Amino acid sequence: MFIETETTPNPATLKFLPGELVMQTGTREFRDEVEAAASPLASALFDLGDVTGVFFGRDFVSVTAAPGVDWSALKPQVVAILLDHFVTGAPLFSGPDASGIVVPAEDDDFGDDPAHADIVVQIKELIETRVRPAVANDGGDIVYRGFRDGVVFLSMQGACSGCPSSTATLKNGIETLLKHYVPEVTEVRAA
Repeated sequence: MFIETETTPNPATLKFLPGELVMQTGTREFRDEVEAAASPLASALFDLGDVTGVFFGRDFVSVTAAPGVDWSALKPQVVAILLDHFVTGAPLFSGPDASGIVVPAEDDDFGDDPAHADIVVQIKELIETRVRPAVANDGGDIVYRGFRDGVVFLSMQGACSGCPSSTATLKNGIETLLKHYVPEVTEVRAA
């Protein structure tokens, strides 16, 4: 087995492609050791000590290193853990809900304006078909959180969370796209 590695726009994060399916559906982000306890793979990566984030996408795993960590030393350790996991066919998740799928609350205090259900459908479709594939290409994901008073609330995950260019992505890329196709959108904000 060969694990391909790609850089991401976030210099602290590398994207690892094992050449097989990682998550059947959805994505999963782990921001600390407590969250990682649900996954033997995420736990093993956090046990390295220099890992501050793990993200599972459909066919990739993004790993974020602590500030100042030298990827030349950490990368072989991450690859070894990933190889061991995928070669042995170990489960990705453990515990009572071994699926690992977390459905994010779409209205985390941002809520949707009920009078604009048709607009919300358009926004979600654009995010799913145009934005999410591009963000996944960079080792992350984007989650819709709400639409209110012309403002779309989104949260970035994986390599995109904490990326120096995430604000530019939201404002110059996603906001421009949504405003073009959905005139009711006046702004996009990070949630």
